[in-house]
Amino acid sequence: MGSKMLKSNWLKQVFAEAKRPAMGFWQMLPGANISRVLARSGADWIMVDCEHGNIDDAAMHEAVPAIAALGVSPIVRLPDLQPWMVKRALDTGAHGILVPLIRTVEEVKGLVAAAKFPPEGRRGFGSPIAPQNFEPGLTMTEYLQQANGSLLTMVQIETREALEAVEDIAPLVDVVFVGPFDLGNNIGHPIIGGKMDPELDQAIDRVLKAAVAAGKKCGIYCSSGEQAKQYADKGFHMISVATDYTTLGAAMADALSIALGKEAKGKDGSY
Repeated sequence: MGSKMLKSNWLKQVFAEAKRPAMGFWQMLPGANISRVLARSGADWIMVDCEHGNIDDAAMHEAVPAIAALGVSPIVRLPDLQPWMVKRALDTGAHGILVPLIRTVEEVKGLVAAAKFPPEGRRGFGSPIAPQNFEPGLTMTEYLQQANGSLLTMVQIETREALEAVEDIAPLVDVVFVGPFDLGNNIGHPIIGGKMDPELDQAIDRVLKAAVAAGKKCGIYCSSGEQAKQYADKGFHMISVATDYTTLGAAMADALSIALGKEAKGKDGSY
């Protein structure tokens, strides 16, 4: 972990040490103060969700530096795999990107090209903002020279097509990340009331096996700390523990129930 950018990418450091899974939180609500609350909660990484979250381009530019300033890795989930979205996310100084709804090997190859500077790819160079979210004093030239080897490219395996090609996709990226809800929907075994069918469990196991065989990392979205612990015990390398929006709602509902003399309901297995 010698370069300035690698030293600043905490998620890559956790991966390299290989002592435990990298635990993170999902940010769907806009606001740098929310980013800071999540980052101060002990996470290794925060996912800035520009796909399903209420986070636009400007909010993304606020969240990423707020997270990075606290020594936590900001990762941006793109709305789509459009190359210009890759550029906008990485130009904020994000430590990596996560791309949803991948279907083909060719899509993944195009994504990787968009995320890498030449000669490995075709990413355009010019953001003076990006170097600010790494070690102080990182120059634009150093960013250009170190970015390809320091930033993480991740794809979500959540379609039937991607699942069937996961053994070919995994070697192309740094992380294959399971989106269990969409994966369940796409293979005909949706998660209903938190219940996961054996067929979905088998599909998730296949993704983990493909990642390990390729020497890459495997991540998964979880809806509770208990579920996150289960996947940590199974050997997943990157685990989302909680989401700001749903956790906030569950915590408020529980507090009100207790205030009214009722039992706390706790969070169910929904998103």
